[in-house]
Amino acid sequence: MPDTRELDEQGIEGEEFEDPTVVDDEFDRLFGIVADGVVGAAGGLVGTALMTVVLLIGEGFGAFTRASFATVTEMVGLEGLFPPVTAGYVLFVLAGMFPWPLLFASLKDYLPGGRDPVHGVYFGTALWTGFVFAFYDGYAGLALVGYLAVTLVAHWVYGIGLGAVFEYLSTRPDTLV
Repeated sequence: MPDTRELDEQGIEGEEFEDPTVVDDEFDRLFGIVADGVVGAAGGLVGTALMTVVLLIGEGFGAFTRASFATVTEMVGLEGLFPPVTAGYVLFVLAGMFPWPLLFASLKDYLPGGRDPVHGVYFGTALWTGFVFAFYDGYAGLALVGYLAVTLVAHWVYGIGLGAVFEYLSTRPDTLV
């Protein structure tokens, strides 16, 4: 067999070969960011779906009204372009899937509790403080107490769902996070 060591050492003049064992850190970071975004969106969707169920139950008791979602449409200046309640709910779902999970991901290690669903309860409570004012629809007396209770429970359920998805997907053997 001919000796090829000399050719291997010289290589082809003017051409560089990359070492296949070198890991592309930039790709890994980009993949991690995208994967974290998918995890956050999935957790936000689960949390928002659970929250919607609680709000609809509250509507049955007169402690919440779907018309409150029209407030979101007015806040962003889309009234008159789309059905206000539907557009407001779509914006509500999108907010629950993207900015809030991103904020949760960045703050969860600083929130009380040992597990992500517990962190989520505290996170949901913090979100609730803004929600009660933004979606307030003139409730008084027992309706106000019901509104406060239903929306607080809905936010706790959102946080638990969001945290549970984060915890589940981050503790899998082939974790995305």
